[in-house]
Amino acid sequence: MSGTVTSSTGTAASASPGGSVAAQTGSAALNSLSGNFSDFLTLLMTQLQNQDPSSPMDSNQFTSELVQFSSVEQQINTNSDLTQLIQLTQASQVEQSSAMLGKQVVVNSTQLSLQSGTASINFNTTAAEPVAISVTNASGAQVASATMTSTAGSNTWTWNGRTGNGSTEPDGAYTVSVTALGPNGTTTAVPFTVTGTATSVTNNSGTVDLQMGGLTLPFSDVVSVGG
Repeated sequence: MSGTVTSSTGTAASASPGGSVAAQTGSAALNSLSGNFSDFLTLLMTQLQNQDPSSPMDSNQFTSELVQFSSVEQQINTNSDLTQLIQLTQASQVEQSSAMLGKQVVVNSTQLSLQSGTASINFNTTAAEPVAISVTNASGAQVASATMTSTAGSNTWTWNGRTGNGSTEPDGAYTVSVTALGPNGTTTAVPFTVTGTATSVTNNSGTVDLQMGGLTLPFSDVVSVGG
């Protein structure tokens, strides 16, 4: 199913046309099978009309071939029905998820999305400890870093897009890491989530994707949706 769902924010959530291609493929397969079956029946009738009465054809053979044609037809029809069901399910997911457009969304991602000059991550530590945060651009260059002492439990860090030399990075997706700094120079990666504003939802070749500004990720990475 193809089409576009537009939210109240005016941002579109679209469905992929891939389903119509699958439907056309199923139709072509049925047409091909029908043509082959017609040829088979014509050949069978010719053989029956010209068979040697003293040595008639084995009926088991062409009966088996008829059963095989019927089985293939049923499989093609089943595949077509499953394709339509998948299309309807995906379209429903896109329509339902479009309700989150313009809302704050928490996702599992190794990248944050700088939107309108701000981005946030969330992480938990079991105790207060020094934590280092690093942000790199698409080229792998570090554009921002911070060191803070976390609190036991939930922590939030917000980036305003500023770099170490005082310049401002453009909106987009940036890779981020959070590392706990232990004694004797030991380091431990700290799991985190990313918060941003949902801007679009798309059906990309059967996979429902969420976009937060310049960051695109599978819908399955969504942890929660705020107001």
